[in-house]
Amino acid sequence: MLNQQQVDAEEERLRGQAAALPDTERLALYQQLKHELRDPDTYATLNWCFLAGLHHFYLGQWARGVANLTVFVVGILLLLMGFYWLGWGLIVAISVVELWALFRAQIIIQHWNNQIMRRLLDSKTHGEV
Repeated sequence: MLNQQQVDAEEERLRGQAAALPDTERLALYQQLKHELRDPDTYATLNWCFLAGLHHFYLGQWARGVANLTVFVVGILLLLMGFYWLGWGLIVAISVVELWALFRAQIIIQHWNNQIMRRLLDSKTHGEV
């Protein structure tokens, strides 16, 4: 489980590393980050409006997105086939899991963005592009 203090500390550490880079490298880093960082509000909106897992696609987590979407669609199909308890059970179960993610959208995306920044800083440290 993500801890807010640890995620905040990691973000500060990464910002310090970025600030220590030469100007040209720091500029290049922030140009890359601009295209790769994710917005917590977009993540939360996709989660809120479409409890079927579309916010996972926003993060490029295709397997998790497909799994959530599949469970949601199977729940709908079961409802249409008359298996009301099973259909509603699946829909409620996936909704509870996704609502938990909705309430933690800020820290989830902050952690995600920290991982991106760490990867880019590591690639600069190791001389990769």
